[in-house]
Amino acid sequence: MKKHIAHSILELAIVSEGSTFGETLQHSLELAKVAEANNYKRYWFAEHHNSASVGSSATSLLILYVAENTSKIRVGSGGIMLPNHSPLIIAEQFGTLAHLYPNRIDLGLGRAPGTDTLTAQEIRSDFMKAAHSFPAEIEKIEHYFSNSNSTGKVRAPIAEGADVPIYILGSSTDSAHLAARKGLPYAFASHFATDHLMSALKSIGKSSNLLI
Repeated sequence: MKKHIAHSILELAIVSEGSTFGETLQHSLELAKVAEANNYKRYWFAEHHNSASVGSSATSLLILYVAENTSKIRVGSGGIMLPNHSPLIIAEQFGTLAHLYPNRIDLGLGRAPGTDTLTAQEIRSDFMKAAHSFPAEIEKIEHYFSNSNSTGKVRAPIAEGADVPIYILGSSTDSAHLAARKGLPYAFASHFATDHLMSALKSIGKSSNLLI
């Protein structure tokens, strides 16, 4: 029996030589439309900063751009680099996207800054503290998406009960162990950390789904 393998695309919006950012983002949309027409399952944007050759810095906006101009392909983050952001704001943004595009939005969360150290500090002065608190920051997001937070003192009402699958991203076994403990799907960065792939597979075992 032939097993169906779902294919997806991780997009960095690479700026080709001689191209502008505007042209690059238009090409990203065109690629998403081709992916949808060929029954690809997901189209995820990465988050990178301080790079003249990468256009995927405002991840949530690009998700909105592609979701608005496609009809069925899932669109999400591969990922939101959580130490750069407030968990409350991310919950509000993705809760909003989930209401605008039901059953189509994915939230992949990573621990790395997606940039150099100096830029990371400019984005968030307490970046290192937030990076070390990555498991707790994920729990905050889960809490904001939970209906049980409807009586909380700090809420993201638009996110409460929203259908937004959460994925943990990583390139080592640390995040794989975290995904396994939490029972969350794990997306492994096999495109640049191939040597750690088998270790990550062993780390998650059967407790999490794996995207490669």
